[in-house]
Amino acid sequence: MAEAVAAPLGETSRLDAPALARLLALLVPAALVLGAFGSQYLGGLYPCEMCWWQRYAHMAGIAAALIAFTAPASSGRSRTFVLLAALAIAVSGAIAVYHAGVELHIFEGVTTCTATAHGKTTAELFQQIMKAPLIRCDEVQWTFLGISLAGWNAIISLPAAALIAVLALRERRA
Repeated sequence: MAEAVAAPLGETSRLDAPALARLLALLVPAALVLGAFGSQYLGGLYPCEMCWWQRYAHMAGIAAALIAFTAPASSGRSRTFVLLAALAIAVSGAIAVYHAGVELHIFEGVTTCTATAHGKTTAELFQQIMKAPLIRCDEVQWTFLGISLAGWNAIISLPAAALIAVLALRERRA
């Protein structure tokens, strides 16, 4: 009985490199974006401006990966969009390296603050601004094993982007 189960799950059920690249190109940024929004809405950690930049890059990666799924995994079109997703993931990782450097005071951070407030009167606008959380890019809100969320994004994104690119560029096995 075990042999009957093992055979269908053996060679025929393995993903080839391009298909695995395509899957990872979708799952990695999706997991990181979900984690970011989870930490915001469930954990109460509000994103700073550079956190949003990292999220935007991952969202671009998700979009590219979804487009890659519209073509067969072995096609040139799919490979192109998987590589674009890997690039977007790497961009998020690079921003995360910079952000972690700002948190560690290695680099100078951005000098602008952003807040969105919409009100009809000056008093309403003032109240929205006063209630909005001010999150600085150079202050760490939370760490795990001594590494900030930006640091974890860099640690996960950069190797994942490299792996996705390597897998996407491998020739499909016959």
